[in-house]
Amino acid sequence: MPAITSGRVLIVKSLLDAGFAVRGTVRAESKATYLRKLFQSFGDKFEVVVVPDMTKDDAFAEHVQDVDAIAHTASPFHMNAVEPDEIIGPAVAGTLSVLKAAHVHGAVVKRVIVLSSTAALFRTTTEPVVLDESAWNEQAIAEVKEKGRDASAVAKYRASKTLAERAAWEWYEEKKAGVLGWDLVVLNPPFVYGPILHECDRPENLNQSMRDWYRLIVEGKIDNETLVSGGAMYVDVRDIAQAHTLALLKPEAGDNRFIISAGPYKWQDFASAAHRFDDKLPAGVTSYDPSKATHLLQYDNRKAINILGIKYRSIDEVTKDSLQDFKARGWL
Repeated sequence: MPAITSGRVLIVKSLLDAGFAVRGTVRAESKATYLRKLFQSFGDKFEVVVVPDMTKDDAFAEHVQDVDAIAHTASPFHMNAVEPDEIIGPAVAGTLSVLKAAHVHGAVVKRVIVLSSTAALFRTTTEPVVLDESAWNEQAIAEVKEKGRDASAVAKYRASKTLAERAAWEWYEEKKAGVLGWDLVVLNPPFVYGPILHECDRPENLNQSMRDWYRLIVEGKIDNETLVSGGAMYVDVRDIAQAHTLALLKPEAGDNRFIISAGPYKWQDFASAAHRFDDKLPAGVTSYDPSKATHLLQYDNRKAINILGIKYRSIDEVTKDSLQDFKARGWL
């Protein structure tokens, strides 16, 4: 019976659809009420509990005692930190609190999955480079150490993901040398897009990545130069959910770090797809040729394909289903 330590509901749904019983944790009762209603068809296969502060060492103690697996997906994602520790501290403490709870109280836990990010691998580059699971974002850590509060907001965020994941592996390796009844899996996705299941009343309240997607692709608030030159790597949120399920089902996934990435994009790729599905949306730069786009930084996604057996959704699939979701919500 896996326990999901966040209200990231697509992951919850993927596990429920796979036949698992799920205990989810959220930070407020209002979110718990929404999730109970959303998953009421699963009956007693789904329960949700409130954990107001995940950074406390005993935050998850009583909730992991009777579970077979834990998926930790909650971590700060914002660009508002003034002091680096405002984001780094909670990221590290939240991750370690889950591992410590599993170690001390999780008598039947067999696997812990931590959702990290390719931010923990990223580096700026002027030459084409493909990073695999051996990479660590030393650049962000160095910038934060050197500049402190004057470091860029993105460096603070990337450092938080890097240091939280590194803390998890270091803690795990130390404890594994003794008696530890479970193994660790870490998933590293890039920018996550796709339809949402969580409660959201208007586009302005979408999560960061989908709010950007809506603003740029649906509202067209992006210039032509950024459309054809701006971009990164992407993955559909449903593929992240599936990766969690596969990471539980595949015994050989243990003790591994997996890049979960569908591939590179320029914003024009999404704009072109969106205009094909709804010609009222901005077409962007119609002369754009995706075969000529340059992607300096890419991630090697073969490990997750080979070991987990994951299959990634295309830009067209992400776009079509996101637009359908927005339309159903009255946002188009």
